[in-house]
Amino acid sequence: MMKLRVAFPLSMLFLLTISCEIFSITTTGGTPTPYQPPIIPETPSVAPRTLTICLGQEPESLYPFGELNPAAQTILSAIYDGPYDTLKYEYEPVALTQIPTLKNSDAQIVKSTVEAGALVVDAAGSLVPLAQGAIVHPAGCYSEECAIIYDGVTPLEMDQMVVNFRMRPELTWSDGTPITADDSVYAFSVISAPDAETNKYLTERTQTYEATDAQTVQWWGKPGYIDSDYVTNFFAPAPKHVWERFTPQELPEIDLASRSPMGWGPYMMQEWIAGDHVMLKRNPYYFRAVDGLPKIDNLMFRFTPDPDVALSELVAGRCDLIDPAVRLDGHIALLQEMEKSEQVKAFFTPGMTIEWLGLGITPSSYDDGYNINFQVDRQDFFGDAHTRQGIVYCLNRKAVVENVLFGLTTVPTTYIPPDHPLFDTNVSAIPYDPSVGISLLEQAGWRNTDGDPETPLQAVTVKNVKPGTPLQLTYYTTTATQRRQVVNILADSLAQCGIGVEVKYFSQNDLYTSGPEGALFGRKFDLIEYAMGVDSIVPPCSWFVSSEIPSPANQWIGTNLSGYKNPEYDAACRATQIELPENEKYIEAYRQTQIIFGDELPAIPLYYRLRTAVTRPDVCNFELDSTANTLWNIENVDIGEACQN
Repeated sequence: MMKLRVAFPLSMLFLLTISCEIFSITTTGGTPTPYQPPIIPETPSVAPRTLTICLGQEPESLYPFGELNPAAQTILSAIYDGPYDTLKYEYEPVALTQIPTLKNSDAQIVKSTVEAGALVVDAAGSLVPLAQGAIVHPAGCYSEECAIIYDGVTPLEMDQMVVNFRMRPELTWSDGTPITADDSVYAFSVISAPDAETNKYLTERTQTYEATDAQTVQWWGKPGYIDSDYVTNFFAPAPKHVWERFTPQELPEIDLASRSPMGWGPYMMQEWIAGDHVMLKRNPYYFRAVDGLPKIDNLMFRFTPDPDVALSELVAGRCDLIDPAVRLDGHIALLQEMEKSEQVKAFFTPGMTIEWLGLGITPSSYDDGYNINFQVDRQDFFGDAHTRQGIVYCLNRKAVVENVLFGLTTVPTTYIPPDHPLFDTNVSAIPYDPSVGISLLEQAGWRNTDGDPETPLQAVTVKNVKPGTPLQLTYYTTTATQRRQVVNILADSLAQCGIGVEVKYFSQNDLYTSGPEGALFGRKFDLIEYAMGVDSIVPPCSWFVSSEIPSPANQWIGTNLSGYKNPEYDAACRATQIELPENEKYIEAYRQTQIIFGDELPAIPLYYRLRTAVTRPDVCNFELDSTANTLWNIENVDIGEACQN
């Protein structure tokens, strides 16, 4: 199961004898010192400088623990610095003094004795009472082979994970109040409150979250919860001294939390004019202020969803930076020309979102069984992996990248980016090769029975397909200009292999309609083009596990849209979630998922979608990273004469 993360600008993702399952929240002791308003130091009178950023939308809310749209994430990344950055698929400490690891002993696995009835995480990753019949991992066990069926009586030794997070001692809120571990513990209490509308996946698997000193918090997972992404189990601090007079249920609705949240980053909220802009000003208590940061006094965020308007504003000097959330996909050639003429600086990088071609391997109509003679059941076109492999060889994905995306991105080999440390370099990319594609289709039992290359192949000996059925597929996509260009190239290349394609266009809302009505989540398609990405640096093998198939059981919410099922893949993916990154078994598990993915092709990755940002020529120090928030280093960004030094 994919670990869902609390929405926060980190991102789009786990005493030794257990006798009580209530969350243990400990705060530092001592007599509290009355809070004294800080004296803000005077600064020389200098005309403030403002950097204006065009966003693709207006935030719905800036409440850091709610559901955040991309605009809110960008703004909050300037108000909160960290608590860590993700750069080039690695975690970098910001508000923390170091990233916890097994090597530095800030992360450990300990054995605990667990009594019957205690809440534990079972071998499938579910939170369950330890009761008779539960399948669990005893201490030292991390695979299906050593899992046991609990007898319901005997105390059981299980592994627990404990992680220490050490905060920088110089952190202060933007009103000058010191930030302590209690603020992180308070954030945990807000998120875990029963009636708070927050995702509870992590808090439910947390045994205790407590302050061990003024700057250190300690996280304990429930028995059996070994979290490979444990680095992210730090709860970013919340301003307890400001928020504690409100209930967790009230916080998302009050201005102090939702419209002017307090942070510790380089900037602080000044104003939000609905429908027009958000203005931030320099935070005088930023912990890096002694280094002369941030370099710009004010940040103005303007809401300009229209890319043409955003570009016009940039050229006119009313915008200095265009955020990647402004969709500039259709303006790549223009941006390159503008950069040549020194009108702009353009930044392109393959993002963490992949454009997919979904294959209807198991349509929802098969859920009650497949019958080759039932008209309600579409013929089983994709059941044979040879057919799926043949289709990939017949897709000219390289032409899409070169002609539609100007060679600025790449064709994926697996679901893991090629520069990711876990990418298996031994997995071969599948090139465009119609001759190999036709050969694979023939192996599956498809033949050119009429000798006419203009007509689709027909089933002759295809398993679970009526003889004489033409290989005629319906391709669903949206009306977006880029997707129209993509489907034109791909439909032509498929035709070269005898695969007939009928294209049907939908609005984005219609394509992504929830199941069972929607084509995508209702699993009612032959071929369908869609985008799917992740905000984490952890590769999402769980996209294709059986439990992620949209169905009535999960309210038609899931990422395995093709309906692909493979117990070996499920087991390998599960192993990546219970092994730790420092262990060789973790790397091997990811290698297995990539091998299976390459052979089985639960979906076809077309290309990495581009992240595009644009600045005026006189902006400097801006950096666009595939894995980081747009403004991850906003404190260093400068403009004007200072950039010439």
